[in-house]
Amino acid sequence: MAKVLLILLDGVPWRNWRRLFGNLEGWVAHGEARVWRMRSVLPSTSGTCYASIHTGLAPQVHGIWGNATRRRLEFPDIFSEAVKAGLKTGAVTHSFWSEFFNRAPFDVVGDIEYDEPGGPITHGRFHTMTGDSSYNQMTPADVDLFATLTMLCERKGIDYGILHTCTLDSLGHRFFHDCEEMDDGCYRMDEALANFIPRWRAAGYEVIVTADHGQDARGHHGGTTEEQRDFALYYFGAGEGPGKDVLLDQLALAPTILTRLGVAVPETMKAVPFLTAG
Repeated sequence: MAKVLLILLDGVPWRNWRRLFGNLEGWVAHGEARVWRMRSVLPSTSGTCYASIHTGLAPQVHGIWGNATRRRLEFPDIFSEAVKAGLKTGAVTHSFWSEFFNRAPFDVVGDIEYDEPGGPITHGRFHTMTGDSSYNQMTPADVDLFATLTMLCERKGIDYGILHTCTLDSLGHRFFHDCEEMDDGCYRMDEALANFIPRWRAAGYEVIVTADHGQDARGHHGGTTEEQRDFALYYFGAGEGPGKDVLLDQLALAPTILTRLGVAVPETMKAVPFLTAG
């Protein structure tokens, strides 16, 4: 059984991962990480992808059609199955995740931070981005988010944790992708993340760094093009995976994480895990 952290950088297309994340690519070159291309569900919209990432279900099954559809999902997911197996879970994410997998609607006072032994999210730390606009992202500092996840690992002893940040998705919507602002944003994210990955690995965690969807040259996603749907998945861990040229299915992420955690995969998750158990 492994402990696992899922680091979700919202809205980063394949081309930006491979050319702008020098630290992640350096670990791949050094043999300490592996990287694959993954394709999102349709529609390639954030809320829709969040629901699919954690339930392993297509949108046509879970019924989250976009960011305006917010409700507590009734399907098994990574949090619920991990807690049933006696594990502790943690989330440092946008409030969507609390609504989908714990309770809805989101109470900005009561739900911004909670510690609930019965789960399904044992330790939750959330942000809302309330009031965001084209000129004010309202995103927290990514270092603060990484530090908060690290705190949950070290103080609370979580077995599975997810971190979700919208910084780069927001930059893409504002500036598009062929620009200095996006180059700099990816550079800074890569450096910030690199300061924490060795600490997480030393604490015994396997680490998956990936996105929910891509973005096209005009900063759009939700549709069918590879730019909008495709992104990288970096894996730091001992599981055996497929060949480097295999295109991964986003629906396989949930059963893969449960497999690495040593937790039984529920019957609702039909996709085959892409990493071995053990």
